[in-house]
Amino acid sequence: MNILVLGGTRLFGKKLVELCLQNGHNVTILTRGQSGNPFGTKVKQLFVNRDDANSLSQALSSTTWDIVYDNICYSPNEALKICEILEGKTKKLVFTSTLSTYEIDGNVKTEEDFNPFNYEIRMGNREDFSYGEGKRLAEAVLFRDATFPVVAVRFPIVMGVNDYTRRLHFHVERILQEQPISLPNIEAKMSFITDDEAAAFLYFAGITPIEGPYNATAAGAISLKDLLGLIEETTGKHAKISLVGGDEMSQSPYGVPADWYMTATKAEAAGFTFSQLHDWLPTLVKTLVKELR
Repeated sequence: MNILVLGGTRLFGKKLVELCLQNGHNVTILTRGQSGNPFGTKVKQLFVNRDDANSLSQALSSTTWDIVYDNICYSPNEALKICEILEGKTKKLVFTSTLSTYEIDGNVKTEEDFNPFNYEIRMGNREDFSYGEGKRLAEAVLFRDATFPVVAVRFPIVMGVNDYTRRLHFHVERILQEQPISLPNIEAKMSFITDDEAAAFLYFAGITPIEGPYNATAAGAISLKDLLGLIEETTGKHAKISLVGGDEMSQSPYGVPADWYMTATKAEAAGFTFSQLHDWLPTLVKTLVKELR
């Protein structure tokens, strides 16, 4: 198979490329080149700024693809452009979407909670919208305008030792250094997925005949109270929690006002088996504590 990955050098994008290579596919990565190329000559690399529509069009003009993975589309304008550029050039597009397409209202989220097929479209660039709204509009444009099958994979927060956003790292570091963490609701439950499992589901979404929106998450959810408790247990230190105020430095990147998690029942019915969150999260916490101590 001939596979193109837009954004394939970090976190689950990198793991996805590794998976494609392990399965014997020809892989091209398209990046700005700022994160280097961890794969060397195993892949073909195109250096393109995604925001430059003309350069993107030129770079993709002479090749056809079995699957295109788009991990770096954040706006309806970008979605429309990739639809135009890939017309007649790919058999399938897998778009990385997000839990942020759903409202934070305390209810467990299924795919029906956001319907991109009847969502009112407003065009614009990524700076014109919040992250969640940009992804909602991108989904809506892709499902309206693509002339090829599209899967929108909605991930919760992705965790991993090499997570460049360092969101879990933040909590481990603050507790190790006995610094305060401020968040609005310590009882709020969240869902997560590892970078390995995110990559595995993206690969599955590409090679199977599924289409439409799919949630992809480890089974189970955990409250921030229990997550911090896990870090406390591993570090032997007490978390200093502030439920109001706090300066910007202390604000938890997991700070949500209510439960915010999803179910992957639809993806499991399609044949993918997800891990149990509580099977791997303690190990990941231990690894980070050891690394950051």
